[in-house]
Amino acid sequence: MRAVIVRSFGGPEVLEVAEVPVPAPGTGQVRIRVEAAGVNLVDVATRAGGLAGAGLMTGALPVGLGWDAAGVVDAVGPGVDGFAVGDRVAGLSDRLEVPSAGQAEFVVLDATAVARCDLDPVEAATLPLNVLTAAQALDLLDLKEGHTVLVTGAAGAVGGFAVELAAARGLRVVALAGDGDEELVRKLGASVWVPRSAPPAESVRQAVPGGVDGVLDAAVLGLPALDALRGGGAFASVIAGAMPPALRGARVANVWVRADGARLARLIPAVTPRVAGTLPLAEVAEAHRRLEKGGLRGRLVLIP
Repeated sequence: MRAVIVRSFGGPEVLEVAEVPVPAPGTGQVRIRVEAAGVNLVDVATRAGGLAGAGLMTGALPVGLGWDAAGVVDAVGPGVDGFAVGDRVAGLSDRLEVPSAGQAEFVVLDATAVARCDLDPVEAATLPLNVLTAAQALDLLDLKEGHTVLVTGAAGAVGGFAVELAAARGLRVVALAGDGDEELVRKLGASVWVPRSAPPAESVRQAVPGGVDGVLDAAVLGLPALDALRGGGAFASVIAGAMPPALRGARVANVWVRADGARLARLIPAVTPRVAGTLPLAEVAEAHRRLEKGGLRGRLVLIP
């Protein structure tokens, strides 16, 4: 089968669509015939060697790329209940060093990492990593109904889902986003929009005197976003190593996303998929270039 791998760290040119063995499902696993696979910033970081440099990978190569996969179950391993050949699913491949991952013609995942999903596979492939990250980051904040939360990067892939999920929890959402994104973030559920071109702390504190109760820092602003937080508030970072210091008694944590198929199944109907574009698997390097350029609304999706 064809799969996206890297044999050396570097720019988009090191990406390779290689022929690798078709994986077989083991106990508690299912194999998915992939119809669509999302492209995320973690793929860029893996390819460039950033994760290995941060000590999150051993650096052993080659390694497969792709966290998000959507398609059809085509084989079921022993001990799996609840899935059958032909089921339409989406799932999260959350291991960093595997021979092949979601960006491939087939992927094997633990059944616990997979959710039934009747969406178009292209839309479904934008969801697992980003929606689970948003939900698990909100869990870390542990805010109560009526509390205020600042979501930075609120029009982005993680931030957009965070706005929707926070509003559904009864939180008052302050959305920090681009100058052209006010209509979008308000449609997603934001009560207050703050342009990212303005100083974030001052703008947020004008809207919420005393500061917000929590910050979900999807844009990785760090200290400027922390300054919008009230004393003793909660701060969730979505990237390892990007956490600011716990000033003014803040409770600061980094979300380490984990696969959770059962929760993913509950979250899928609660969010709005956004597809920035599709490309064939062979054009994965172009997908990385577009992602690194920035400005996308939603996720790019590869079609094997």
